[in-house]
Amino acid sequence: MQALDTAQLIALAGALGWASGVRLYLVVLLTGLAGFMGWVTLPQGLHLLAHPVVLGASGFMVFVEFFADKIPGLDSLWDVVHTVIRIPAGAALAAGVFGADSSLMGLVAALLGGTLAATSHAAKATTRAAINTSPEPFSNIGTSLVEDSLVPAGLWLAIAHPFVFIPVLLLVLALSIWLIRLCWRFLRQLFVRVTRIFSGRADPGLPPAFTFKSPFSKKQPHV
Repeated sequence: MQALDTAQLIALAGALGWASGVRLYLVVLLTGLAGFMGWVTLPQGLHLLAHPVVLGASGFMVFVEFFADKIPGLDSLWDVVHTVIRIPAGAALAAGVFGADSSLMGLVAALLGGTLAATSHAAKATTRAAINTSPEPFSNIGTSLVEDSLVPAGLWLAIAHPFVFIPVLLLVLALSIWLIRLCWRFLRQLFVRVTRIFSGRADPGLPPAFTFKSPFSKKQPHV
């Protein structure tokens, strides 16, 4: 059984926070399995994850999320519902790395974990919403499979190579912020165009022949 040093604990707190914003239940399952199987010595605050009941519940939710996250439209609804779950859970899991030994470090880890979870969740949700504007389902499935693989890879890297994981995490955060800005701008422009079309106004992005006239728009009286 591998005992975690300080660098690994710091990297693990960051990994738990970030990954919780992407695949919370997979994070709980993999972390609990690592402790249950004796692969690593979990911090005291994370021992509960290795309980068989927690493993069973998280395994079931991983099964549900695996399919729900690959259905266009349902994936975005799943993200909306989990906005109030992933972020506090990421904060709690990161705090569990240090909370049993130091309340101050637990608080710092909670702030770090919550921020990382919020960033990764926002990047995931906005990216999937933008992808859902495409009618084909393959981009959703491909993106979801990438997320499925990134979470265990990130957790492994945090334990095996913490000094490599930390700069990689910073790079991923920068990429996430860029994706949030890019996808949000795209979704906002799309919403404005759809609103203009259904209100009967001309869409500057389309030729006049393609402008949709709403049957509910008021006709202007002739003078």
